[in-house]
Formats: sequence, C-alpha cells, structure tokens
Amino acid sequence: MDFKMMYNVIMNLIKKNLDKFILMAYIIIPTVSFAQVKGDAPCSVSGKICNPIAPINTIQEFIQIFLQGVLRIGIPILALAIIYCGFLFVQAQGKPDELTKAKDALLYTLIGAAILLGSWAIAILISETVLAL
Repeated sequence: MDFKMMYNVIMNLIKKNLDKFILMAYIIIPTVSFAQVKGDAPCSVSGKICNPIAPINTIQEFIQIFLQGVLRIGIPILALAIIYCGFLFVQAQGKPDELTKAKDALLYTLIGAAILLGSWAIAILISETVLAL
C-alpha cells in the first residue's frame, strides 16, 4: 500500500466519522474535566451555593489549573500537527505549490505552539508579579 492510498483511506475514514469524533469529544472532555477529586462528595447543604471546583480558592489557582488542562490537551495535538506537516512535506515530492502549502502549515503550527507555550509563561509571570505585590 503506497503512501497516497493510505493517506486517502485515512482521510475518508476521518470524513465519514468526523461527527462521531466530535460527539465523543463533547462526552469525554466534560466527564474528565468535571470528575471529582479525592472522592469528595458534592455539596449537599441546602440553601447555600457551593464552589463546584472546591480545591480552587483564588483566580491564580484557577488560571494555573485551566492552563495545565489546556497544555495537557494541546501538546499532543501539537505533536500530531507537526507529524501531519511532515506528511505534507513528503507528499509534496518537490512540487513548489505543495511545498509552499506544507511550509505554511508548519509555520502556523509553530505559531500555535508559541502561543500555547507562551500563554503558560505569561500566566506564571503575571501570577508571580501579583503575588509579589
């Protein structure tokens, strides 16, 4: 099986099952993100509003946990995007227009990586500055 045939089979599979992948993402991500930590029972005191994310007490902790979740999801996606860019380079086979497309895809992937990792650095910088005040 050559590369082009394998690529077409994979792309057809993704096109046919894209709605299923999206549905699974809407089911799995909230289930994992709203899972309770350390077996804590939900707040059952009537008449009071309870914090749904109980271990988080400050904005800094919320931003830190949120960005950790984004990084845990984003880094594997980033790795897959870089691998996809490699496949685009291989598929281009020296054709100038397809090489340009592959270079643009790699550039946008690297810009996304810089934004992803830069957000973590900026959050730490802001958090340290606020705590120092």
